[in-house]
Amino acid sequence: MSETINASTVRSKTSRMSSDKLAEIEQLLARRREGFSLEAPFYTDTQLFQFDTEAIFGQHWLFAASIAELPEPGDYVTVDYGPYSLIVLHNDDGGINVLHNVCRHRGARIMNQSSGTTGNLVCGYHSWTYSPEGELIYASIPGEMDFNKQCFALRRAHSRVVAGLIFVCLAEEPPEDFDHVSQIFEPYVAPHELTKTKVAYQQDLIEGANWKLVMENNRECYHCDGHPELLCSYFPTYGLTEDLVPPHLEEAWERSIQAEDVLRQRCQRYGLPYEEIEELDTRVVGIRIARDALDGEGESFSVDGRRLSKKLLGDLPDFRLGRCSMHLQPNSWFHFLSDHAITFAVFPIGVDRTLVRTTWLVADDAVEGVDYDLQQLTHTWEQTNTQDQELVELAQRGISSPVYEQGPYMRSEYQVEAFINWYIQRAREYMP
Repeated sequence: MSETINASTVRSKTSRMSSDKLAEIEQLLARRREGFSLEAPFYTDTQLFQFDTEAIFGQHWLFAASIAELPEPGDYVTVDYGPYSLIVLHNDDGGINVLHNVCRHRGARIMNQSSGTTGNLVCGYHSWTYSPEGELIYASIPGEMDFNKQCFALRRAHSRVVAGLIFVCLAEEPPEDFDHVSQIFEPYVAPHELTKTKVAYQQDLIEGANWKLVMENNRECYHCDGHPELLCSYFPTYGLTEDLVPPHLEEAWERSIQAEDVLRQRCQRYGLPYEEIEELDTRVVGIRIARDALDGEGESFSVDGRRLSKKLLGDLPDFRLGRCSMHLQPNSWFHFLSDHAITFAVFPIGVDRTLVRTTWLVADDAVEGVDYDLQQLTHTWEQTNTQDQELVELAQRGISSPVYEQGPYMRSEYQVEAFINWYIQRAREYMP
């Protein structure tokens, strides 16, 4: 399925860039070499980074947070990427408002904390005050309020909440494809009941690399030998087919086949969806979702594959249900397990700086030190994130060299190719 973004919206946004630069970007897109990494400017050029913030992060649905991060009315988080800052607020009606974090007086940033609880939103510069819906209700000196307040409400962004996950879109006309994609993944995620979870820990990691390198790294396991903690429970054969399995991984391959068969039987017994659905570059909101087996006891990301929390999520009947893994283009991936869930969100800060936000969720009645040990819960992915940071920073430094040339993707890196295909398609659609 394909979808074309409204042309008038595109032209009004791309007009901020010179026609010469747009022509240069168009040539780069046209030269895209299938099956190979992108040319260096896609990762190093500051104006092309600006293009990405407009064409991708300004037009498409992004994962912003989970309901567990703002569980009560008045709770909020701020989400910053590129030139944008958003206030994601739990309103009094139980819904979510997404407001641009820019005062309508003289543009000051309103909420300066990453999270908190608030009633009305008060700008710290001149005390302009807004309701949780973004309406201007006070402008410090009543005698000067001789203008139409309704014309100076905070700008709003689109939002969707699906199975406890909050998505935002800045486009005037968001891609309608999201409605169908949410119907695909909701049955997989819903049994974990994320609305009945709480945040055990959140890690913000600034990686010194372009956001596309961060996403490419996540989309393959060719490098997974560099993740010893993860490989205690994560099969190193992920992404391989039988004809690609090297001799030293044959035993792990056989183990994974047996584990997948056991998991399939359990899912069928409990009526849980488990089939792989992979449409990473064939629709506007690219998705891959499946329930995959874990090694060892098959319960969680631990040294022996055993559970890391004693509390099951939602109404799940069994701890040994592997991981429900989901990828969404362009900025997120997720692992939903029986005992906890992990969300990953990627937010570009600069051409070579990217925020990776990882959030661990546990059942809302789980007690730290009793039902779970926080260090053990987060250990595998904290280590994996740090290792990935080092790898993508190596890639950024290498690509910045004048001698860098495009290299071929391996067959096991097909999801990287799909991500790049998705990116090129969306970028071309955005061109005026």
